[in-house]
Amino acid sequence: MRIRLFLAALSLAGGAGLVTLSAPTASGAACSDIDVVAARGTFEPGTLGLIVGDPVYSALQKKLTGRNLSSYAVNYPADLSLTSAAQGNTDLVNHVNSQASACPNQRFILVGYSQGANVVDNSIGISSAGAVVGSPIVATIPAALEPRVAAVLLFGNPIRALGKSVTGVYQSRTIDFCAEGDPVCESGGDDTLAHLGYSADADAAAAFAAGKV
Repeated sequence: MRIRLFLAALSLAGGAGLVTLSAPTASGAACSDIDVVAARGTFEPGTLGLIVGDPVYSALQKKLTGRNLSSYAVNYPADLSLTSAAQGNTDLVNHVNSQASACPNQRFILVGYSQGANVVDNSIGISSAGAVVGSPIVATIPAALEPRVAAVLLFGNPIRALGKSVTGVYQSRTIDFCAEGDPVCESGGDDTLAHLGYSADADAAAAFAAGKV
């Protein structure tokens, strides 16, 4: 029921004019200083994700003025299929491995919204199995590359409704936004529209990341 409400709200939000926002061009092949790897939410439009990825990337560009940034949109269905999050998990880890090999000095900022947060959780070794649009872990960023992940930025993270959070080596580099009443990340939450308001946290997320780079 909550998933249906969320999808209805997302559709209404798109119709209300969110799609008029400009979006950055996703790239990732060049050896930039920092590669921003973003996993969008379920059915979320936009280059990196209209609600989170695009505004966060724009905010990072403003905060990290002395660094060269690139971006990568995780290639996965972002739908309600049982394998969607797992496909994103695989693609994210493959991308980081490939970039790390090609660009030895490049660091990464991981961004995940809603189902995309499940994708990021899995990729850093925190299982999203049992969460809304979650999946078991199918791939993880190798331990040797863990120090090159500068920050992890999560929004509307479904594992939080299970009482879980990011722990371990990534904990101090992770900020995890859950809006009050958001039923996707708050057990018992009943404000579906709260799940669509995370653009307001873009600057705070970018400031956190800037302190970790």
